[in-house]
Amino acid sequence: MENEDTAKEAAELAKKFDARAESADARGRPDGPRPCGDLDMRIGRDGTWFYHGSPIGRNRLVKLFAGVLRRDSEGVYWLETPAEKGRIEVDDAPFVAVELTVSGVGEGQGLRFRTNLDDVLTADADHPIHVTFDQETGEPSPYIHVRDGLDALIARPVYYELVALGEEETVEGERLYGVWSEGHFFALGTPET
Repeated sequence: MENEDTAKEAAELAKKFDARAESADARGRPDGPRPCGDLDMRIGRDGTWFYHGSPIGRNRLVKLFAGVLRRDSEGVYWLETPAEKGRIEVDDAPFVAVELTVSGVGEGQGLRFRTNLDDVLTADADHPIHVTFDQETGEPSPYIHVRDGLDALIARPVYYELVALGEEETVEGERLYGVWSEGHFFALGTPET
């Protein structure tokens, strides 16, 4: 029952955003969307969207919200329509790359990723792969850029597939371990990591 109530509340929020967006489109807002504070919405590290602490179970709603998701220059995440924008929390990245498809080999290789919301993107100059390492544990967190400052965390099984495809290359005098896609080399780390 709680999950059903959360879905209804999230659907109501989505309707409000849609109505306000249509209204703003009709009259225009030269000063941009009006901030409306925190929305009590959060995206977990595994890509699950929560509203009032409960998971949003309807994928269509999540996709609707994801379509108006923005990240500002300070790293704050917003659901933004032409009329209003509300701040949300994101534990890590708003999307998760859950599947990898490989075509070709070597420098001619292409790496296509599918996200948890069924977006498909190819690692290239517009969608680079990058990896950060935890300073204490050294554990990697791999990402692929999706759009407009938004990344997808590459799920651990998919990351292991990438590592298996990796090779060593010298880039600007530094020996790196990484993968090729669409003629671009993306470092996953050094041969030692």
